[in-house]
Amino acid sequence: MDHLTKLENESIFILRQAYSSIKNIAMLWSLGKDSNVMVWLAFKAFLGKIPFPLVHVDTKKKFKEMYAFRDKYEKLWNLNLILGDCPPISKIDPSLPPAARSAARKTEGLKKILNEKKFKGIIAGIRRDEQNTRAKERFFSPRDETGKWDVKNQPAELWNSFNTEYPSNVHLRIHPLLSWTEIDIWRYIKRENIPIVDLYFAQNGKRYRSLGDKDITKPVESNASTLDEIIKELQNTKTSERSGRLMDKEEENIFEKLRSKGYM
Repeated sequence: MDHLTKLENESIFILRQAYSSIKNIAMLWSLGKDSNVMVWLAFKAFLGKIPFPLVHVDTKKKFKEMYAFRDKYEKLWNLNLILGDCPPISKIDPSLPPAARSAARKTEGLKKILNEKKFKGIIAGIRRDEQNTRAKERFFSPRDETGKWDVKNQPAELWNSFNTEYPSNVHLRIHPLLSWTEIDIWRYIKRENIPIVDLYFAQNGKRYRSLGDKDITKPVESNASTLDEIIKELQNTKTSERSGRLMDKEEENIFEKLRSKGYM
């Protein structure tokens, strides 16, 4: 069995485990490359029909290409899509630096959806290799009623055994892509011919490696305009995937601070 198929099987197992053991779950759909791979895996896991809703926590600050992609594939893939809004920046902790404060709007938007819909499980497309804090995550990660993540008190996950039984005030974040790397994602996109937003492909010597809000996300220098060129570039680059995310440059521990408060 090849590497991508092993990753695919692991992710499908986690998705099925989550659906079978947790009542009332949903999947976050950010419209990015990882998120689209996760949706694709869910189609495979459940034989072409995803049995739970997708949630897009909308900051109203995405690129127009992302909204066009969402509107097209919501219909084409026949998704049960829940749109959540986010509070204004004035409602967010003013002690946070500007980009992190803007990003934290998504955390509050997600908390609102969790409170309204009473979801006990939220599937998210994070990977360990993205950022040091995410490297500490589990496949099934408990959060309290405020969305707080206790990085120092996480469940052991041995031999594909996952704890899904928690008190009623706890919900779980499920991470089926945790073992994947950025280059795995792109190789799988190529293998499966998965649709992605065109902003990932270079135009005028720049492209986006990570997509977020347009006011806090910048492109990187690149001439990679095809899947093969992106994969080749990633085999040689030393530039961080999140180098275009402004909040990552504001404070050394800002990402862990946001994650502990419930950030995706």
